[in-house]
Amino acid sequence: MLQVRRSNFAFTIFSHDSPHLIASVLFSLRYMVSSVSSEHPFPSLSSLESISYIDAKGLLPEQFAGKVGLYAIFDEAQTLQFVGYSRDIVLSLKQHLVRCPHQCIWLKVNTVERPNRTLLEQIKTHWIEEQGTMPPGNDQQEDQWTQPIDAKALMTADEQEAIATVHTDFERSKLLKKVARRIEADILATLESRGLRTPLRFDPKMKEQGLLNIKPE
Repeated sequence: MLQVRRSNFAFTIFSHDSPHLIASVLFSLRYMVSSVSSEHPFPSLSSLESISYIDAKGLLPEQFAGKVGLYAIFDEAQTLQFVGYSRDIVLSLKQHLVRCPHQCIWLKVNTVERPNRTLLEQIKTHWIEEQGTMPPGNDQQEDQWTQPIDAKALMTADEQEAIATVHTDFERSKLLKKVARRIEADILATLESRGLRTPLRFDPKMKEQGLLNIKPE
C-alpha cells in the first residue's frame, strides 16, 4: 500500500490496483499539485513580449540594470537558445552577448520583486518545459554560455608555438594577455557591426590567465 498526500489531497494506492487506475491517480495528483502551485503564478514564456537584444540606438535594455529576474535568449529565427536568471540581468546579458554574439538577437525578460532560488529555478524549468526541447545553452553548449571565454582554445598555430617556448610565468601571462586582447578586438568588431554602443569592459586581471569576462561595474 502507498499513501500519497499533498496539502488537502490524499490518495491510497494498493499493490493489487490496476496500472490504469494507478496512472489515473498519479495524473490527477500532478494536476492538483500544479493547481496548488498556481497560488504563486508567474508568466509563461509565450505570454512575454519579445524585445531586441540591441535596440535601434545600439543599447542593451538598461531598464533591467541591477534588476533580479529571468531572461530567455533567442536567435534571429526566434529559436530559444538559453534560459537563465540573474541578480543583475543586464550584466548577465553582456556576458552572454560577448560569448555568443551571433545567437543573442531577441530577448524575453521577467523581473522578480521577491526572488528566491527555488522560485527562480521553478520558473526557469517551466519556461524550458513550455518549449518542449532543451535550449542548446542549457544543454551541450552550457559552458559556452555560462563560462568565461578561454582564449587558449582560440590560439593560432603561431600563438601556440610562441607560448610553448616561454620559460617564466610572467612571459606566459604576457602572451596570454596578448591573445586575449586579439580575441577581444574581434568580438568588439563583431558587435560594432551590429551597431552596439553600450560600453563593454573586460576584466584586465583575467586576461592575464587567457580568459575574457565582463567586469562588473
